[in-house]
Amino acid sequence: MATLFHNLSDYNPNEVPNASKMCFGIVVSEWNAEITSAMLDGCVGTLLRHGALEENIRVKSVPGSFELVYGAHQMALRDELDAIIVIGCVVRGETPHFDYICQGVSAGIAQINATSNIPVIFGLLTTENMEQAKDRSGGKLGNKGDECAVTAIKMVKF
Repeated sequence: MATLFHNLSDYNPNEVPNASKMCFGIVVSEWNAEITSAMLDGCVGTLLRHGALEENIRVKSVPGSFELVYGAHQMALRDELDAIIVIGCVVRGETPHFDYICQGVSAGIAQINATSNIPVIFGLLTTENMEQAKDRSGGKLGNKGDECAVTAIKMVKF
C-alpha cells in the first residue's frame, strides 16, 4: 500500500506479539542523519513498547546506505539475534547514484534474507526529496522506524 494512503505508524498494537524474549540488531546509516536518527528513535521506541529489553537491542552505525548490507551481513554472522533491521535514507539527486544505491541495497538485503536464518527488515527510505523523507520519519505520514519494528517482531514470531 502506498505510504500516501497509509500512515507508517498506524497499526493495531493488539496484533503485535510480545517481544520480551527477542533480540534485535539495528544497522543505521549515518548519511542523512536527521532522517535516520528519527527513524532509529521510532524503531527503538516501538520495540520497547512491545516488551523488548534495552539490553536486547544492539545498534551499529555505518557511514552510508550502501554499507547497510555489509553491516546486516556481519550481524547475521556474528551476533545471536532474532531479527535485524536496516535503517537508511536515500534522496534522489541529479545523478544515477540514487538508482545504483537503491538497487544494490535492495538486492543485498534480499540476498541476506534468502541465505540467513533470521529476517532482515528493509527500512531504507527512497524518496524524491527531503520533505518526503521527513514526512516518513516522524512527520505527517508516520515513522518508517515504527513500521520496521513491528515487522521485525512479527517476523520473529513467524
